[in-house]
Amino acid sequence: MKTAEPDTHAMSSDLGALLRHWRDVRGTSQLDLSLDAGVSQRHISFIESGRSVPSRQMLIDIAQALDIPLRERNTLLLAAGYAPMYPEAPWNAQEMQGITKALGRILRQHEPFPAVVMDRYWNVLMTNESAPRFFNCFCDMAARKGPRNMLHLMFDPDGLRPVVADWEAVAKSLIQRVHRESVGRVIDGETQQLLAALLAYPDVQAEWRSRGVLSAPAAASALPVIPLGFVKDGEVLNYFSMVTSVGTPISVAAQELRIECMFPADDETEARHLQMMEQYSNEH
Repeated sequence: MKTAEPDTHAMSSDLGALLRHWRDVRGTSQLDLSLDAGVSQRHISFIESGRSVPSRQMLIDIAQALDIPLRERNTLLLAAGYAPMYPEAPWNAQEMQGITKALGRILRQHEPFPAVVMDRYWNVLMTNESAPRFFNCFCDMAARKGPRNMLHLMFDPDGLRPVVADWEAVAKSLIQRVHRESVGRVIDGETQQLLAALLAYPDVQAEWRSRGVLSAPAAASALPVIPLGFVKDGEVLNYFSMVTSVGTPISVAAQELRIECMFPADDETEARHLQMMEQYSNEH
């Protein structure tokens, strides 16, 4: 009995469609891609039409030139008949232990201010001790089922939304961040579902999906960042965040991790934050 031969024509056809898709996403012509990847335009045309299957290295060079995320590079390799190159083990796998330990150090060093580690869909994976204490000062985190998602926490009327100053401007800016900070600047299917869920919350406008540049709120006019304000006892505490990613990742999980650290935007907020955290510790 003969073993079924792989359908190389079907594989090359899938590869060609994927390559055209990524060129469209990046707004890159065949000529531009050929110059960036060091591959002749004719060869790229043959790959896209299914007339040629590139070598593994050539495909990696093309993916690099198009800045394709590692998870999607594996899909590209599979479409060409090659084994995936980039490990897809979860973020807490044994081989990720060195990175997770480093993340833990970053989180601890950021005390007494909130810091979290999130995946590509804004699900919280790790926090320092201050993060849950901080958020519990504004809403009951125990009432929320895991995994906790930072975007849902900000949009949910039963979450942080009631205490966010100028919530509409903040919500718009967060929608923009989803587009801007998506891995490889690509809105995949699960990210689209997340955006749809956010847009389904009350008083959220469909046009917020637009990628147009938003005007900074008036409160941020004298600052180089847009602050995120939380109302506590009639006062607004202003913070801003810094987002860090893992440099030169070679695994899917490492590329998709995001560390977000919140900082007081002014001296008054810093002093009020320290008082609030001390009061929370004394009460719990």
